[in-house]
Amino acid sequence: MEEEQGPYHPLRDQDGDAISADDTRLKQLGYKQELSRKLSAIASFSVTFSIISVLTGLSTTYSMGLTYGGPVTMVYGWPIVGLLTLLVGLSMAEICSAYPTSGGLYFWSAKLSGKRWGPLAAWLTGWFNIVGQWAVTTSVDFSLAQLINVIILLSSGGRNGDGVSGDKYVVIGIHGGILFLHALINSLPISYLSLFGQLAAAWNIVGITYFRALFTFLVFNLLLEDTYILDFLSLLEYVGVFVLMILIPCVATERASAKFVFTHFNTDNGDGVNNKVYIFVLGLLMSQYTITGYDASAHMTEETKNADTNGPKGIISSIVVSIIVGWGYILGITFAATNIPYLLDETNDAGGYAIAEIFYLAFKSRYGSGVGGIICLGVVGVAIFFCGMSSVTSNSRMAYAFSRDGAMPFSSFWHKVNKHEVPVNAVWLSALVSFCMALTSLGSLVAFNAMVSIATIGLYIAYALPIFLRVTLARKSFVPGPFNLGRYGVLVGWISVLWVATISVFFSLPVAYPITIETLNYTPVAVGGLLLAIVLAWILRARHWFKGPITNIDE
Repeated sequence: MEEEQGPYHPLRDQDGDAISADDTRLKQLGYKQELSRKLSAIASFSVTFSIISVLTGLSTTYSMGLTYGGPVTMVYGWPIVGLLTLLVGLSMAEICSAYPTSGGLYFWSAKLSGKRWGPLAAWLTGWFNIVGQWAVTTSVDFSLAQLINVIILLSSGGRNGDGVSGDKYVVIGIHGGILFLHALINSLPISYLSLFGQLAAAWNIVGITYFRALFTFLVFNLLLEDTYILDFLSLLEYVGVFVLMILIPCVATERASAKFVFTHFNTDNGDGVNNKVYIFVLGLLMSQYTITGYDASAHMTEETKNADTNGPKGIISSIVVSIIVGWGYILGITFAATNIPYLLDETNDAGGYAIAEIFYLAFKSRYGSGVGGIICLGVVGVAIFFCGMSSVTSNSRMAYAFSRDGAMPFSSFWHKVNKHEVPVNAVWLSALVSFCMALTSLGSLVAFNAMVSIATIGLYIAYALPIFLRVTLARKSFVPGPFNLGRYGVLVGWISVLWVATISVFFSLPVAYPITIETLNYTPVAVGGLLLAIVLAWILRARHWFKGPITNIDE
């Protein structure tokens, strides 16, 4: 592909039509418009926000936060991680504005590293990105399968009431069914998928705020009908967080004090980790795991109107809203977490699933029945379902773009689109690969956890590579788009790269002592193995035929 020369100028046709300008810009970058361009800024935000999904990430990793540091790590660690992650997002948004294509990260790396290093940079970034995305989908849908198993357990009486719980084969079967539904939904026209995405974003916001407010409304016998307003205004988000933070403690007969929520540091983790700094660092993983996947807006740019501005807006707004809403969610839930050892005890009714036990106890202690808590878990489950759905959307667009450039086996098959202009083959590929990755759980949960660890480290390596290239090789040659950081771009870029390097070390640290085969953190092994496989594939074969992004305008 030819290197683009000269300054970036947003293009318009004679009528000033934005969609035509998007198509023209895409043609400048070497591609013809094949996907249906119907997504608005709100739709771009919705898909990405539902992939980040604070309900999904925080609910499924809340036990980790309680274990390593407890309230202090979660309450203060979340905004710290959030702000540093926002810097990463800002750097990505600046590059996205200059190169609005579905290839996203790997296309950026190719353009920013020049003709000599472009193919290798694109190869490394692309494979880390797509494998990381597949691992995200695997992790999200598997966590939903586990949550459904916990809901079944509680609905049948709980661990202490002879409740029924499925084995690992039941969980993998549920996981496969969820992926099948996600593939079906993602095979629909993009206009329908956009509606699902906006519903997902609304569900995350309303699910966190108003449904939690149900606790208090039941106490005061208020009518719920007046509160279910699916309004997409920022005011709703901030008011919703306020409602969550103030009202959720009212449901529980026992509530944590403000001193406990803002000052208690839990060192009783049972894993042999005693150093407080070390414990705090391990607790940050909950926050960093949650705030990921925001590259989705970049992968949807070829289906987004005004992509060079709405793509970056989708990245930034999804992170900002997630930070605000997520912090409120952490505060609200932590005010109801009064007995950390019991919540983490595998002998409790939820089998040690902390969030489930909190919801269940809140209703059971006040009304004598935990049914309301089970319904709340259902709300979380729906949010996780939407998260997995949007994750498959992002996966398939990345697979479509990567195969369009010939980087994947059988590329010509995966990048085909159907009559609705949907890359349906790539959709089903993403679901199939995610299911195969989950099969490792049948052999060993240690192996499975190592596999899904790529979800965070792999993705963040893919995030950091184009940012690093932008502040090094392309520091002087980079031509920004309509959204840019001006003179602060290089500074923000370096901070972003250093933060990714830091969390890569954090995620690789042992989480239990003494270190044995069962307690070893296999993240470095998994990520290192992936890196070795990618590099070997490049040396042995790919360097001879992969030339980076290639034009398809003449097809």
